[in-house]
Amino acid sequence: MWTNLINNPPLATLVAALLALAACFWLSRAAYVLPRTIDPDIPLQVPAWHFRIRKLFMALGPLIAALFCWFFGSSVAALASIGFMLVLLSLAWIDAETSLLPDRLTLSLLWAGLLVNLNNTFVPLEHAVLGAAIGYLFLWLLYQIFLRLTQSEGMGFGDFKLVAALGAWLGWMSLPILLVFATALSLVVVLVQRLRGKHKTGNLIRFGPYLALAGIIGMLERWL
Repeated sequence: MWTNLINNPPLATLVAALLALAACFWLSRAAYVLPRTIDPDIPLQVPAWHFRIRKLFMALGPLIAALFCWFFGSSVAALASIGFMLVLLSLAWIDAETSLLPDRLTLSLLWAGLLVNLNNTFVPLEHAVLGAAIGYLFLWLLYQIFLRLTQSEGMGFGDFKLVAALGAWLGWMSLPILLVFATALSLVVVLVQRLRGKHKTGNLIRFGPYLALAGIIGMLERWL
């Protein structure tokens, strides 16, 4: 998992960038199709900023892959890390635009994390399994408590599955710091928006982008 597949760094970087470009093309298509498969009421016509995000995503993905491969090599572990980050970026995009986290991406990411850690790549397999289970159950319990206290939903089930996926990749011991970071960041952003008059009490907080950023940072810590 940690042996370079291509020992020529420039060639490996080029291959990684091309693979990332292909992945970004599919993921950008998924960012449009999957939410509308889940909710047919989402308009077929996207806002103008959707295309700006798409262009940024298509440029950022290969750049991330090239830089990651150049600094950390072309091992299976490195390529898996690149894929992990690209999927998280696409989930952040989808959630920010539609408030949805499609199962096809979150559950695929979860299973991929368990498979990658079969050989204890990032964490021992038992830590990955516990991470998936604890990540889901912890947020589910919070959801149930909040629902009974307020009679409203504090988060979506997609958030549970995304946290479970992060636990599968990074292990159960990483979850507390990831959740604290994501929660703190979301509160700071909401506070800034409220001060600027752009966030009203009762508005839904889209937690996916903050979880995605926490997951990306958590993965980078494995390499730095």
